[in-house]
Amino acid sequence: MLDRDDVVRILENYDPSKLTIATIGSHSALDVCDGAAEESFPTLAVCERGRETPYARYFRARRDPEGRLARGFVDETLVLSKFRDVLTPKIQARLRRMNAIFVPNRSFTSYCDLDAIEDAFRVPLFGSRNLLRTEEREEARSYYWLLEKAKLPTPERIEDPKDIDGLVIVKLHHKVKKLERGFFTAASHKEYREKSAALLKQGVISREDLKTARIERYIIGPIFNFDFFYSPIEADGDRLELLGIDWRFETSLDGHVRLPALQQQTLLEGQKWPEYIVVGHNSATLRESSLKDVFEIAETYVRATREHFAPGIIGPFTLQTAVDKDLRFWIYDVAPRIGGGTNVHVSVGHPYGNALWRRPMSTGRRIALEIRRGVETGKLTDLVT
Repeated sequence: MLDRDDVVRILENYDPSKLTIATIGSHSALDVCDGAAEESFPTLAVCERGRETPYARYFRARRDPEGRLARGFVDETLVLSKFRDVLTPKIQARLRRMNAIFVPNRSFTSYCDLDAIEDAFRVPLFGSRNLLRTEEREEARSYYWLLEKAKLPTPERIEDPKDIDGLVIVKLHHKVKKLERGFFTAASHKEYREKSAALLKQGVISREDLKTARIERYIIGPIFNFDFFYSPIEADGDRLELLGIDWRFETSLDGHVRLPALQQQTLLEGQKWPEYIVVGHNSATLRESSLKDVFEIAETYVRATREHFAPGIIGPFTLQTAVDKDLRFWIYDVAPRIGGGTNVHVSVGHPYGNALWRRPMSTGRRIALEIRRGVETGKLTDLVT
């Protein structure tokens, strides 16, 4: 892991009046850049060739003669052959010359080598560099390990498919769409065998991934992704903030659930089993009597990160939960960085963040505000790793 003192020394060579907020041009980049623009920071989206159009054209910043934004919010795009090229010494040097604070998102950790991010990416990251690896389910100290240490509720794991005695979800990668999900559900070992065989035949999953898949008890209930923010430099109010809640649209699952049962039964073999690829998000709110439970879960997660992954979580994180019939929250996934659904906050913020800060407050803007507060208080080094 890159020594934090090294990151501090890099930051000390920055001009704090000319910081740029940079991120990978994918996932939640629109939220990051829009929020940075709201706080008057210049923005940079690092794009892969062929995927740069939204950032380089349709949301490109246009400024008036005085430099004020008149339209858009992405000031500059850096187009590379592959996202992973951001790790090269040449590009890192360019980012440092721009006084870049880099905001990691899931595309950054999916397309770029985690070892290189941890050990060789010599650009200050806003957030917790050492927690990014916990998102990989195969890791020994994954977020499952952390949740277990914290005694937080997670769906029961089924070690052997032969022990399936009720509805489960099988989590593994898609064979062709490598960064997507090849998930499927089953309620018995027989159904597990039948579905896995069908998906193997269709080329949706691979035998290698199936062997290491995680099988979890399926929680029947609505999905809530809680977009939190933890500020290590907050001096007056609570350091933990709930900014927003979102939920997912998944293809082709959402298409299946819109069909009546009789129509589902007429689907062809290749259409029968839905896929769980996230294609969009929507905003949600939670009944107020349950907010206390959610804050307690988040506080416990924060304490666990500080104990096991010092200095602990910094900035945004998302707890992805399912709620059962008894109103119990079960954490099935954790994003130790900006969540994938925060683009629902772009420009308008979210009721919780807005109400707390008395102005439109998206996750992206909250990141930029924290960076600004870090500069103004001399505590920016507490926010980067």
